Amino acid sequence: MSDPSSGVAAAVRRTLAFWLSAPEADSRRASLPTVMLFLAPALIVYAALTAYPVLRTFYNSFFNVADLASSEFVGWAHYAEVFKDRTFWAAVRNTAVWSVIGPILDVVVGLLLALCLYAGVPFSRFLRVAWFTPVLLSYVVVGIMWVWIYNYDWGVVNGMLRALGLESWAQAWLGDPRFALGSLIVTHAWKWAGFNMVVCLAALHSLPSEVLEAAELDNCGWWNKLTDIIVPMLWPTLLNLYILAFIGKMKVFDLVWIMTEGGPVWSTETVSTYVYKRAFNWNTFDLGYPSAIAVVWFFVVVGFVVFFNLLFRRRERMEY
Repeated sequence: MSDPSSGVAAAVRRTLAFWLSAPEADSRRASLPTVMLFLAPALIVYAALTAYPVLRTFYNSFFNVADLASSEFVGWAHYAEVFKDRTFWAAVRNTAVWSVIGPILDVVVGLLLALCLYAGVPFSRFLRVAWFTPVLLSYVVVGIMWVWIYNYDWGVVNGMLRALGLESWAQAWLGDPRFALGSLIVTHAWKWAGFNMVVCLAALHSLPSEVLEAAELDNCGWWNKLTDIIVPMLWPTLLNLYILAFIGKMKVFDLVWIMTEGGPVWSTETVSTYVYKRAFNWNTFDLGYPSAIAVVWFFVVVGFVVFFNLLFRRRERMEY
């Protein structure tokens, strides 16, 4: 879930700081070319696949780019158009709903699964593998499989509803704008609940046994034990999982494109799918406008990352 480019940049900074600030810096500065020689492959890959595309996107946002050979400077016109684009705001709304509600579902389901394993339910070893398996599947496999599950005529969901006598509840889950986004959120939660389960299970096993034993001696009920002891002690872990999922869902593309391509009627359109459509799927022959959308969303995502970093630093200062 983390950005690989930030890891490369951090590794370069740590390496250079070690060689230039160590007590034997004078003798080690002579070896700096050797260090750069070893770093060169990673730096070249980073520059070619991350730095250059980002800078090129910023550059293209100020031009009408019909092709790479010719372009027309338009200044801030694309950015002015972005904020008037109703489809863009619909995509922002859908992405915001997904980014706020989706992580809650991911974390809650992961925590419930972890509690089941922690309590020692039957077949816990099999369930641990079964619940984690979706994490290992690609979005292509997950998307195609859930398109079949949601099928109106022979899908598992509607089949179960009809078997239970709830024929009126059967829906075209991916074809109805009222249910399409929620259906995608459920699918995404199914895929990532296993990852949250593993993290929450590790956190549960690290809880101090003395506190849990004291709660049992005081005849604390399971609900009070969960809400007053376990969840508060796991809160930093749950918050970290929520933030990671939030940032990841701000950039969601794969599952939406495979299952609905943003439809029906823009009800599942996200910013990422809209940028792709404007750049490659529509016959507009202009990379400038989608580049402007990407730049705007880039600053939105970076703003949330900075906000969460400042929030965590403030919490750490308050705790210590």
